[in-house]
Amino acid sequence: MPEINKLGIRKIAMIAVTVLFFGFQIYIATVKQLTPMLQSPLHLVFALSLIFLYLPADHPYRKKLKLKAEAEGRTPTEEELGKYRLFNLVDIISFPCIAYLLYYVITEYSRLTNFVENIDDVLTIDTSIMVITIALLLEAVRRSLGMILFGFILAFIVYAWTSPYLPGVLYTKGLPFEQMLDQFATGMTMTEKGVFGVPLYTSASTLFYFIVFGAFFAACGGGQLLIDLGMKCSNNSSGGPAKAAVLSSGMMGMISGSAVANVSTTGVMTIPMMKKIGYAPQEAGAIEAVASTGGQIMPPIMGVGAFIMAEMLGVSYFTVACAAIIPAIAYYLGVFVLVTYLARKRSVSTDATVANIKVEQPILPRLYLLIPVFLLIGYIVAGASLMRAGTIGIVAVLACNAVSYFVGGRKNYVPLKELGACCMRGAKQASEIAIPTAACGIIINIMTGQTALATNLSSVIGQLGTDYLFVAMLIAMVGCMLLGMALPTVAAYLVGVTLFVPIIRQLGVDPLCANMFVFYYGIMAQITPPVCVASYTAAGIAGADAMKTGINGLLFAMVGFMVPFVFIYNPPILLEGTVTEIIIAAAQLFIGTYFLALTVAGYFRTHFKAWERVVTFAVAVGFIAPDPVTSAIALAAGVAVLLINVKQAKNAAKVAA
Repeated sequence: MPEINKLGIRKIAMIAVTVLFFGFQIYIATVKQLTPMLQSPLHLVFALSLIFLYLPADHPYRKKLKLKAEAEGRTPTEEELGKYRLFNLVDIISFPCIAYLLYYVITEYSRLTNFVENIDDVLTIDTSIMVITIALLLEAVRRSLGMILFGFILAFIVYAWTSPYLPGVLYTKGLPFEQMLDQFATGMTMTEKGVFGVPLYTSASTLFYFIVFGAFFAACGGGQLLIDLGMKCSNNSSGGPAKAAVLSSGMMGMISGSAVANVSTTGVMTIPMMKKIGYAPQEAGAIEAVASTGGQIMPPIMGVGAFIMAEMLGVSYFTVACAAIIPAIAYYLGVFVLVTYLARKRSVSTDATVANIKVEQPILPRLYLLIPVFLLIGYIVAGASLMRAGTIGIVAVLACNAVSYFVGGRKNYVPLKELGACCMRGAKQASEIAIPTAACGIIINIMTGQTALATNLSSVIGQLGTDYLFVAMLIAMVGCMLLGMALPTVAAYLVGVTLFVPIIRQLGVDPLCANMFVFYYGIMAQITPPVCVASYTAAGIAGADAMKTGINGLLFAMVGFMVPFVFIYNPPILLEGTVTEIIIAAAQLFIGTYFLALTVAGYFRTHFKAWERVVTFAVAVGFIAPDPVTSAIALAAGVAVLLINVKQAKNAAKVAA
């Protein structure tokens, strides 16, 4: 009993819910999958419970208060903290509401599974559950993701009820109050269209397992091994230590799929390393942010949106991952070329010892820790379900951890207690993904089901874009970037798909290309000022100005902004074409990437003059279109400007001699 009292009721509840959450997910993975109208709501119940347990109602305010007090060099007083205790009344109300939602799901799922819209009656309990579910989701969003997404969703809910009174594109024909209420309940929580739609189902059937796999893999030594592999690749070439940072962040990002988490994990090692050899703080932070963000577009485990994309397109995740390979390679090629020529331009040290690169353990004896990754990839390639592949990956990590008990002096062995903590972290991270995916179901349903907003906006944007694909893509790019700045990546992708993909599709673009276009720009917003979370996180580690780091990150990731236009005009980039077409398209992309990186660096053998930068940028743009004549002209111009630059460097060397 003393041990229980020491843990506290909230902590005991966290452990209990985590155990039940894992038990539920293991059951549907190994025994039997449930119907969507049972599986998705149960997944949401567990996610809501964990979010409300980990983040009390006054959490955002207490957090701000603590940060303010720390900035003033003091600790918050009990009186200051006590101001927000009334918020805990929300918790007292919320947990019974979650229990009521669970009761509803269990007792009504049979009726909901067979529910026929516009024929079967909507009961009072259905409308009350709709209100409760939306209220719980809004509160969970406020606690875990802040006020921006909360306000965004709330604005859409208000719009749904006021749209009959709004002018122009915002107008939607109204319904009597009772009919509107029934329609809302039907769309939001009684069918697979709203909260319990494809995004939440993907969270339950796929994302949970990959998030937990990433948490276990990182905790059991796999994450450190990937970082060390990147460090070992550092050499005495130009920008060698920076290349090590790019490799480490890229490899870790392939598993974590989170830009901010990646910056926080690898940046504490790589950013000081780059600063020591001569990179400016804002450059070191920007390189780390760009490399870490690229993990979300790099297979085998990309960002969360990639899994949802596969479900929405009705294709295998393997298809999406394969399509992303060439663009992802181009992205990292651009970063590699950039850090190489920046190093030459800045004349930074090429001695890896100056960077104080340390790899504590030998690499070779730890390579067995990569077995789970290869197994995961193998099962995906073999066509196994993502749920099965993720589960096998988790089991493989635990098996490797058992092996670590007997080898390497137990340096990589994680004891049972720490594995329990890892389970807690994994379940919490999965919950933090489930909440925005469910909440975005509200927005999507309002835009496509409750109102005609998506159709109206698509019509207006389509008219602006007229018959010009490039104009439509520019509009979609700006829209996705704005969404990505305001919303989490998964939310930005889901809203972007609803708004912009139909427009691009109408102009003859392939569904995979259109979805990947939106996916890319939602991610690129992570490093685009003024709201660039990954860049700001890196700036904090680098001790650099946040806005300067963000601007540098925007420039360094220029390839990421070019690539979506390339694969829209040249679909073989996404492996949609013959082998010959794919090879030619990849060559065009890589050459264009090289010249774009040179443009940003402003250096080849010597500093570029302004006109040389203009020409190399034009050369890079020339490779966007698949036209062989345009590419040939661009290549000739590119070679010419590089030869001129070489001659300038030789002349400068003669003068110096």
